[in-house]
Amino acid sequence: MAPRVRAVRRPFADRADAGRALAAPLAELGLRRPLLVGLARGGVPVAVAAAAALGGDAEVGVGVARKITAPERPEAGLGAVASEGEPVWFDLALRHAGLTPADLADVVDAERAEAARREHAYGAGTWDRVPGRDVVLVDDGIATGMTVRAALGALDAAGPARVVLAVPVAAPSALERLAADWGGQVVAVVVPPDFRAVGDSYDDFAQLTDDDVRRVLGR
Repeated sequence: MAPRVRAVRRPFADRADAGRALAAPLAELGLRRPLLVGLARGGVPVAVAAAAALGGDAEVGVGVARKITAPERPEAGLGAVASEGEPVWFDLALRHAGLTPADLADVVDAERAEAARREHAYGAGTWDRVPGRDVVLVDDGIATGMTVRAALGALDAAGPARVVLAVPVAAPSALERLAADWGGQVVAVVVPPDFRAVGDSYDDFAQLTDDDVRRVLGR
């Protein structure tokens, strides 16, 4: 007789479920009038669900950060940049590619412009709401942390009262790099010691479109 196989539910059914799980530890931080900035695309439904679960005066914004890649090797991430602030670089990858940040100045400008275009398309008006606020950067998970680090730099430069990074799942190595490079407060619901991919923690981790983001935002 064949053995019975029991399906084991992953930690999160989908991004909305992950956002509700994230709200519990966020509620313990004493955030005042928090602005939850979802990192598009996947972080937006997480942020929306977390803000709804927090209730009160929690608001939602949208941030965009883009990977920086070599034109001839678009699969290799060399850094990341947000619509505001300076790029962050994966120094080891740059050295392996034989490139410097100056070599990629045009790519950085193009990706920064694309990030700004997407934020405008989502209609979130996030950056004007950051100064003086308690801000929570929310993503659906962290594998390497490059795009998150770029977004954190942009938020730090915008003058918030406080910045917290909050994710449902994170790779231990990414948290170690963030501790060394950023040093701010991080909330992670699940940190698998055998982390392989963010999607492994979700039953439903479908890719999202810009229309999905606008729909979740109610726009």
